[in-house]
Amino acid sequence: MPIARNATLAGSAPDRSDTALLILDMISDFGFPDGEQVFKAALPAARRIARLKRRAESAGVPAIYANDNRGRWRSDFPALLRHALGEGSRGAPVARLLVPAPRDYCLLKPKHSAFFGTVLATLLEHLGVRRLVVCGVTAQQCVLFTANDAYVRDLELAIPRDCIASESPAKVRFALRYFREVLGADLAPSVRVRFRPRRRL
Repeated sequence: MPIARNATLAGSAPDRSDTALLILDMISDFGFPDGEQVFKAALPAARRIARLKRRAESAGVPAIYANDNRGRWRSDFPALLRHALGEGSRGAPVARLLVPAPRDYCLLKPKHSAFFGTVLATLLEHLGVRRLVVCGVTAQQCVLFTANDAYVRDLELAIPRDCIASESPAKVRFALRYFREVLGADLAPSVRVRFRPRRRL
């Protein structure tokens, strides 16, 4: 449906911003194969993402969480968050750093890309987003597939190199080279990410 006919998705996407912060797969118990290695790299990245998110919030830039669903498909992000924060969850320290705020957008994805089988493209269109700042795990999988889909949609890409993680430094280096040489992404560290003034309706 054209934006002019339904500019705010019936009120469910009230923000208007040139830029959005996209956080991939950081709400997790990291209970998958290689999860321990990914978690060890994700924890310091999560601290930097949390600081970046606070700056984004101050600038009126919306944050969007896109996460793999675990277990049966219930489209229940709050349940996923409770599980990630729960006792015995390896990922609890990461989830505590990045608990979504009430104004944040949260969606579940069935595959690697945050665009595949989700409402992300529609949400970005209604927000007026032209620049996507992508953070999260894993660099060579979900971050890469999502970045590819953003690229073919002509979105400007920033992927702060200190806000992505994987099970090994070699895989992060592979992804960074791809982001730079193929996608032309801005890989400046998070402290150098600048947020543009928010556009209001």
